[in-house]
Amino acid sequence: MSDGTANLYFLDPVTFQRIGQIAVHDTGPVTELNELEYVNGSIYANVWMEEKIAVINPQNGQVTGWIDLTGIQDLTNQDPNNVLNGIAYDANGDRLFVTGKMWPHIFEIKLIPSA
Repeated sequence: MSDGTANLYFLDPVTFQRIGQIAVHDTGPVTELNELEYVNGSIYANVWMEEKIAVINPQNGQVTGWIDLTGIQDLTNQDPNNVLNGIAYDANGDRLFVTGKMWPHIFEIKLIPSA
């Protein structure tokens, strides 16, 4: 669970009681964490009002990578609040999807390491 700060909370799936917490950091705290998805041992979290997703180690909160989605959606003449905020992972097909508030499309993305 996120609360918009750099903290992520782990909850018991039955009681919803807090059972753990990590502080997300890269070169400093990473705040404005929003939509979360667990993907192959990492937590993916979009950063509110930005076109990027942090890839987070759930053991220690360290950001291990960034997914840059700059330009994935043409935001020209759109409400500035219609930002990236949806992440979904299809474990059976090993597919990753993203979307945003009031976006007309959902995008399947493939991660390519930067050079």
